Amino acid sequence: MKTQAPAADLFRVALISMPWSILNRPSMQLGALKAWLDRDDAIQTHTFHPYLEVAKALGTEAYHHLARNSWAGEALYSPLLFPEQRPQAARLFDECCKGKKELRRLDFDQTVQLLDLSLDQWLAGLDLASFHLIGFSICFNQLLSSLTAAQRIKNLHPSLPIVIGGSGCVGTIGASLLENFSQIDYVISGEGEEALTQLCHCLQQNKDLETLPPQIILRRRPFSEGPCRGIIDLNRLPTPDYSPYFQQMQDTFPGQPFIPILPLEFSRGCWWNRCTFCNLNLQWQGYRWKKSDKVAGEVAEQSLRHGCLDFTFTDNALPPKEADLFFQTMAEEKIDYDFFAEIRVISDGDKLAAYRRGGLSSVQVGIEALSTSLLARMEKGTTVMDNIAAMKQSRLCHMQLDGNLITEFPGSTEEEVAETLYNLDFVLPFTPLTAASFFLGHGSPVCNNPKEFGISAVIQHPKNRRLFPQEFLAGMEMLIKGHRGDRTLQHRLWQPVSQKIAQWQAFHTHRDLHGIPALSYRDGGSFLIIRQEQINTPCLQHRLRGTSRAIYLYCQEIRNRKDLVQQFPTIPSKAMNDFLADLISKRLLFQEEDQVLALAIPAFTP
Repeated sequence: MKTQAPAADLFRVALISMPWSILNRPSMQLGALKAWLDRDDAIQTHTFHPYLEVAKALGTEAYHHLARNSWAGEALYSPLLFPEQRPQAARLFDECCKGKKELRRLDFDQTVQLLDLSLDQWLAGLDLASFHLIGFSICFNQLLSSLTAAQRIKNLHPSLPIVIGGSGCVGTIGASLLENFSQIDYVISGEGEEALTQLCHCLQQNKDLETLPPQIILRRRPFSEGPCRGIIDLNRLPTPDYSPYFQQMQDTFPGQPFIPILPLEFSRGCWWNRCTFCNLNLQWQGYRWKKSDKVAGEVAEQSLRHGCLDFTFTDNALPPKEADLFFQTMAEEKIDYDFFAEIRVISDGDKLAAYRRGGLSSVQVGIEALSTSLLARMEKGTTVMDNIAAMKQSRLCHMQLDGNLITEFPGSTEEEVAETLYNLDFVLPFTPLTAASFFLGHGSPVCNNPKEFGISAVIQHPKNRRLFPQEFLAGMEMLIKGHRGDRTLQHRLWQPVSQKIAQWQAFHTHRDLHGIPALSYRDGGSFLIIRQEQINTPCLQHRLRGTSRAIYLYCQEIRNRKDLVQQFPTIPSKAMNDFLADLISKRLLFQEEDQVLALAIPAFTP
């Protein structure tokens, strides 16, 4: 049992997660760091979630939509740090809110004033002088809010050291933040558990800062970029401590208008880690994962402690074998857990169904493209057939699938856009994807090798130019960058795709029969009746009898042509080809090279 040191001897750390962290979730980063640091007798850790108070001031609905619109959220904090940027930030905010009725109601100046007041009131309620170190966890849309809060803390307590860390300040990004913002004293690049512990000990014992590892970036020490050190065995990690979030939530929202979704970590990094557009793994050194029983234990512990059943995995990709075991265990538990995860494409219907039985009800799948040559240049390791099978199988097992289709990818050809448009016809029955314009992420393979993708110059993103003064931006490395090359051409090429996706989304929004699949079949034993909904035209019905029925049912899984020949040896080749071609022309079956897949699913599934 840990023996607490006397309070006077404790090194007190305050860890902070600023807006726009997701409202109904505690910070995974803060919970993990607190649990790790609490193992140390000499350190006392307090975590703070001021985004809860901002949500109360703004209204939870407005906060929710701002948290989903990163540029709009950053624009609101820009004038608090750089008053001279107010006019440009206001224009950017208005542009980001166009077409979004939930955000159009917000007045820019009034909202900035509200954030200003909320920050001051929150800081006034903290006993800052009692802390020895302040830490900010900075992820994708928390940069300007964190820099603003850090500046005000420095104004109140100039000698109080401040450290930042997180995915938004890795490597040269963090080094440039340290160089440009005097309110920052240290940056931790990569995983924080061991590095933050070392920094605390160093400060507590007045040791020479030069003895700290390179992962901790110091202002007076030249930065040399290298691999980010991390925990080798994740099974050593304690269960994250979210208790302060729940206490602060209860204090801020006494009526408790929501039951939080708890973040859950299975792995760090990505076992694939080849996607050319991706920069989500800069802070990780290699791919590591926990054992399934370790994760199952964390789920049970957190559920019992906080009275929650909903969890969201923070992983970029689940470890396949351990995930199989985990969801099998969850299915056997007979507790109504509900999970969300980001996963690579899984076209195996049995595997998806097993995950669904284990509580995985919603997934973000790395679809990204419906052109196989484009998928190859993205190095996704998948085909269009894989993607469409995943979309079908998730619908079949009642798993909500969300995914992006990246538009305007540098170097995309007219043929790839045409292929995308053609293939969009086949996925009409399934949950619509979201059109996501390509952005250039720092450290991604595209960013590191721009000429290979037709990019002539990497520049600061135009939106960042409106948020930061030029004298700051000139020396900063930003997470999101701009680029020159074929952007105008790509925008023109992809417009029809964006329009078709919008029509696809509208089709599903306005469907009358949401419980029945848009493309479904009923089996009459010797025949099938296929029901096919269409955009702006009457619903079609198709009847397949005898062998035609048998072939279609056989193609419920991905089949090769040779499989069909072996399964139906008496069917002449021409007759088989004509039958399949007819199904393809009616968008009832998809074909890629020698593979085929029937698209209709049973009208009624358990």
